[in-house]
Amino acid sequence: MSVSKIVVSQFVSLDGVIEDPGGVEGFDRGGWAFRYDRGPEGNKFKLDEILAGEALLLGRSTYRAFADAWPSMTDNTGFADKINSMPKFVVSTTMEDPGWTNATVISANVADEVSRLKRELTGDILGHGSGQLVTDLIDCDLIDEYRLMVFPIVLGHGKRLFDDSIENIGLELADMQPAGETLILVYTPAAR
Repeated sequence: MSVSKIVVSQFVSLDGVIEDPGGVEGFDRGGWAFRYDRGPEGNKFKLDEILAGEALLLGRSTYRAFADAWPSMTDNTGFADKINSMPKFVVSTTMEDPGWTNATVISANVADEVSRLKRELTGDILGHGSGQLVTDLIDCDLIDEYRLMVFPIVLGHGKRLFDDSIENIGLELADMQPAGETLILVYTPAAR
């Protein structure tokens, strides 16, 4: 039996903020990620990540932002085709019809459902944004890898990847690479 990995892939500021990197959520400091060049290395990293992924796992707000943008997008790299065709799982207690190709709502027993997905799927299950969902997955010890694209900006406030509710978590650096003006850091949970 093969087991998938839950991979949290985030744009993050130097002070740990993940809120509204694209500027579509109304955060007063939103859009910060697009002020910086992530270079061809960063673009390749994100393309390779989505092409190798098997599914997306998103919270409701991030899902809505993706579902509003991606269905109408096209590109020459295959990114848009892949993200539009791959299975998508959205965690929400209020959403009934996700309205995007291959999307399924997880409305209860999130830890059990995510554990089931890990057992049943074979490739990476990618989580982007979705701060509350990430916190819940951390609490349930379900995250296998963190891929952080760190941007050279301090925002001062906003939703952080590791908020005050998170207790001591040991991580091990698995990879590090420069990408334009950013730095990609890949961490895995430390052996217990």
